[in-house]
Amino acid sequence: MALLRLLAISLLFAVATPVRDIAHDACSSEVKDFQHLNNSSGLHLTLHHPQSPCSPAPLPADLPFSAVLAHDGARVASLAARLAKTPSSRPTLLDESRAGSSSSSSPDDESSLASVPLGPGTSVGVGNYVTRMGLGTPAKSYVMVVDTGSSLTWLQCSPCVVSCHRQSGPVFNPKASSSYTSVSCSAQQCSDLTTATLNPASCSTSNVCIYQASYGDSSFSVGYLSKDTVSFGSTSVPNFYYGCGQDNEGLFGQSAGLIGLARNKLSLLYQLAPSMGYSFSYCLPTSSSSSSGYLSIGSYNPGQYSYTPMASSSLDDSLYFIKMTGIKVAGKPLSVSSSAYSSLPTIIDSGTVITRLPTGVYSALSKAVAGAMKGTPRASAFSILDTCFQGQAARLRVPEVTMAFAGGAALKLAARNLLVDVDSATTCLAFAPARSAAIIGNTQQQTFSVVYDVKNSKIGFAAGGCS
Repeated sequence: MALLRLLAISLLFAVATPVRDIAHDACSSEVKDFQHLNNSSGLHLTLHHPQSPCSPAPLPADLPFSAVLAHDGARVASLAARLAKTPSSRPTLLDESRAGSSSSSSPDDESSLASVPLGPGTSVGVGNYVTRMGLGTPAKSYVMVVDTGSSLTWLQCSPCVVSCHRQSGPVFNPKASSSYTSVSCSAQQCSDLTTATLNPASCSTSNVCIYQASYGDSSFSVGYLSKDTVSFGSTSVPNFYYGCGQDNEGLFGQSAGLIGLARNKLSLLYQLAPSMGYSFSYCLPTSSSSSSGYLSIGSYNPGQYSYTPMASSSLDDSLYFIKMTGIKVAGKPLSVSSSAYSSLPTIIDSGTVITRLPTGVYSALSKAVAGAMKGTPRASAFSILDTCFQGQAARLRVPEVTMAFAGGAALKLAARNLLVDVDSATTCLAFAPARSAAIIGNTQQQTFSVVYDVKNSKIGFAAGGCS
């Protein structure tokens, strides 16, 4: 969509304020010797829970769970909008004349504003895990949100022409990288932005490609499509395409940006695949202070997992769909027909906190869990969570719940995967009814090793992934 020209005005330069990293003796930036990474030659990164004190960009410790649910609901709504291909728009302002066509140039000509219509994306923020990524030459490290529901990787860039949110550490400076270059509007990667961000690309007055990434919780990033060397530890990859954000607004914690792992040619996975392979795996840790997990890109140990095929879907070919076939509570199948599980498409997602199930399946699960815990005092509903108990999940006796998927893969849920503590005295079933799509969220995935083998179109699960 053509950019709308508005009156030329001067823009205030918003510079992100660095904040001090939290340091704990129990915290480590090194990847531990996780059992599922043994004999694996993939690229291994440490992964942190967004509310862990060990996180290099933690969310506020006193963030109420109601806020988590609110942003989780926005993410679910935006995923539903993507599947329904529902258009939406929101104008944002970008000083397009600041983009230079060379590595370090930024024209100082008169500013002009661009009004950019933004469509639905995927909400990020409180539910997403974080890691570190190096960028530029010489490489500097940045804290990044990891998201399987997004394709384009982006981070905040100086001079933050319109706005930058508060982040941990300094903002990336393209002028300080000898390998940085902006991407022209005629490049194929500029055309590819439409599928990567679900928003049309735009063009600056200096012929630099403008990306627009919007998210369901009203967060967004707009900036210049760029190319530079990306690095993780001692491994570096040149000519990596990403977004250099100049207008970044919303709740991203204190991260510098986002790493996209969806099925799209501009995602980090697909750009690294020629040298590392079309697969990645992770273990999502809990929020405990000394707990960490991992993100591994590349080869993995195939014999350790039970697999389910990736399901094909015409709704959105960048998301990861699977088929749920059943749920057992205390060894007994739920009292629903097998067709109830396939009444909605099912997505597995790293950033959704609360798993959404087809209404009939959820009702049966709620009834079965409540029945198995009939000796535990009930508590009032908490927002969308209507099956709640007095106490904390770790101190209650809960039934064994197993989620089964096509091909024989299964998740045997521990108490921490079944219930979520919403305050100091209440815990609730970490499931809710779905409207347009079922979603396997990250509460159920925590401490499991989950592999996305895109080349062979399958997803695997293995218990004890974070140990």
